[in-house]
Amino acid sequence: MNNKMKNAILTLSIATTLAIPMLAHAEAGNWVFRMRAVNVNPDEDSDLGKTVNQNVQAGAISPGAELTVDDNWIPEFDVSYYFTKNIAAELILAVGTRHDVAIKGDALSTVGNQGLGSVNLLPPTLTVQWHFNPDQKIDPYLGAGINYTNMLDRNLKVNRGALAGSKIKLDADSWGWALQAGVDVNLNDGWLINADVKYVTINTDVQLKNPLAGGAWTKIDDLDINPWVIGFGIGKKF
Repeated sequence: MNNKMKNAILTLSIATTLAIPMLAHAEAGNWVFRMRAVNVNPDEDSDLGKTVNQNVQAGAISPGAELTVDDNWIPEFDVSYYFTKNIAAELILAVGTRHDVAIKGDALSTVGNQGLGSVNLLPPTLTVQWHFNPDQKIDPYLGAGINYTNMLDRNLKVNRGALAGSKIKLDADSWGWALQAGVDVNLNDGWLINADVKYVTINTDVQLKNPLAGGAWTKIDDLDINPWVIGFGIGKKF
């Protein structure tokens, strides 16, 4: 290969490199803002039947009766800061997510299977992440952190049966932990595509305004809501 051809190839290589926008990889000091559509899918664990029969009245409800919490899709906004190119902290700021609460598994007529209303959960979550390939197009990560959930519109009620009209309430707030796994697909000009899954622990005491105890609030369940939060979205690095 003569020198003229070598120079031509070198010139072409440089021109091609300059013409292709560079992928924007995360570096220390970067901020990343993401918007996701997320599904909040509770993995609940309920002791309703056992607790009602123990604290309210024996035989009032089937021992295997449980509270169920349905899933919901919501928009989510989050912001990340990179302390190093591998280590980032992410603050998840979701809007309130509303879930219907119901009794299932009660074969007795005293209460019966029924909807109790809905609750609105506001769950800001802070995680610290390790990014495995921050210099590559495909950058998977793992994270762990803490969650605070504020229970909004948390008043439920029994709608039919012997306790019809009795109010039910949840604790006002919950502290728990969060585990996270996800992947960023780095695009041009700082843009990225993101897929993310989190498991968040949320626990609350459920109480009944008990007509059999003069209207005193009586604990009827120790409810773990513990949602899987699965999201897809886009982001931008700055």
